[in-house]
Amino acid sequence: MNTDKIFAEAIANEYAPKDTSKVVALRKLDRKAKGPANIFAYSFGVLMTLVLGLGMCLSMQVIGGGGILMTGAGILLGILGIVGVGLNYPIYRKLLRSGKEKYAFEIMQLAREISESAE
Repeated sequence: MNTDKIFAEAIANEYAPKDTSKVVALRKLDRKAKGPANIFAYSFGVLMTLVLGLGMCLSMQVIGGGGILMTGAGILLGILGIVGVGLNYPIYRKLLRSGKEKYAFEIMQLAREISESAE
């Protein structure tokens, strides 16, 4: 099997015009399956990173009154941010898997139709 040929065909397929409605529908279904997981991952990741940063600022007394209460709150917020950032990827994978399972039949059917018409 010539891997260079397969690689070249894959790249050429990316640049080939895709004006058939089935290919456009397949791309839309793919985005529909992956979209919610991506939106959640970016949003939750940014939010938890900001929580982690706020916790770090409070615990290092960059912001806040600098008392023990603020330092303790900063440590707790930092831990919450670390846990959130750590859980982001497993939650993303679970959401992505469920999205793919939801649209798998339609995507496979449409992809089969496209590949049969291309032959």
